Amino acid sequence: MTQENSSNKTKVCPTCGTRLSENAARCLVCGTEFASKKPELKLTKKAAEKPLQASRMPEIRLSLPAAVGILAAVIAVVAIVVVFAFRRGGGETANNPLAPEESLTPTSTPTETLQPTNTLPATDTPTFTPQPPIEYTVREGDGSCSQIAFTFQVSVQSIIILNNLASSCPISVGQVLKIPFPTPTIPPPPTNTPLAADATKQACETVPVTVQDGDTLSSISLNYAVPAQAIKDWNGLTTDNVFFGTTLEIPLCMRAATPGPTPTATIPPPYPAPNLLLPADGAAFSLANDVITLQWASVGALRTGEAYQIVVEDLTADQTRRLTDYVTDTKYIVPITFRPKDNVAHILRWWVVPVRQEGSDDQGQPIWTNSGAASVKRVFTWVGIAIESTPTP
Repeated sequence: MTQENSSNKTKVCPTCGTRLSENAARCLVCGTEFASKKPELKLTKKAAEKPLQASRMPEIRLSLPAAVGILAAVIAVVAIVVVFAFRRGGGETANNPLAPEESLTPTSTPTETLQPTNTLPATDTPTFTPQPPIEYTVREGDGSCSQIAFTFQVSVQSIIILNNLASSCPISVGQVLKIPFPTPTIPPPPTNTPLAADATKQACETVPVTVQDGDTLSSISLNYAVPAQAIKDWNGLTTDNVFFGTTLEIPLCMRAATPGPTPTATIPPPYPAPNLLLPADGAAFSLANDVITLQWASVGALRTGEAYQIVVEDLTADQTRRLTDYVTDTKYIVPITFRPKDNVAHILRWWVVPVRQEGSDDQGQPIWTNSGAASVKRVFTWVGIAIESTPTP
């Protein structure tokens, strides 16, 4: 029995099994080229009935443990490569085999601009401004340059240099000299003056007493003739009880007066020199200053009959003018009557002395004696009236 062939004869690709035309020289699906046509062989019935199978790709079969081991090895290799790349280049693509090559373009490094620092304005420091020299006309009785220098509290050498005189400093009556303005003297720093209560406590003589068995506050008070209240106040006791072994300070200055003749008042030790405060040495006052106040530091609590003696001298006047007054306060206002009467800047010198009244004279005026050291002397200038301008020819 023979198989009938259809009008359109086909053939099957031996690789992929695609049915193609009989004359096809190449498979359209897998690209397999067919050999030239050979004489058709007659297939047996068993061979004709056996289907054709395409060739299969080679297969690799792995067990599960082997696959897991390979995957772990691949992950470890990738991790080592990544870590090595970051350590070598910090992300640079030149040393990183996993990164694509890129052309590096040099870029300019940005320059950090520093912000300007806010500078605080400098504090104005007061500086000494020299005063112009004073013109002085030599009068009869001035004597020599030494006397004039002593009057104005300057050196003879400064007068010679300023007036271009010979070393012997020859002067004559009517000669106009230029006197340099006295250089201000920096006052010494003020000393700590204790308060009246502290000064009294420091000056009081005390005796330490240790309380014995059987002593009471009253018995101790009678033994030393000091009021019990004074002992309590001095030692800070709140009750009249005293305890064995404690030490008390007995203020002997608190003793009661002994009956008998009135004791002579004890004269306190001399006071220290007052420390002058205002005005500063060399200060200048103009027409706008109608009142000038002199101030100084207290030397302590003044007793009855004690005061401060203030002396003000006008060194520029034709005849030396002196003002002496007494106050118990630490300031003094120069009276307007002492103001200069001409258009010259007068030099006024002043100082303060602690004094004590020793009695009265025939007219009832107090008699004062020094009870301490005199302060340093300061000067200031004071203009009396407006300075007339020189007419222009």
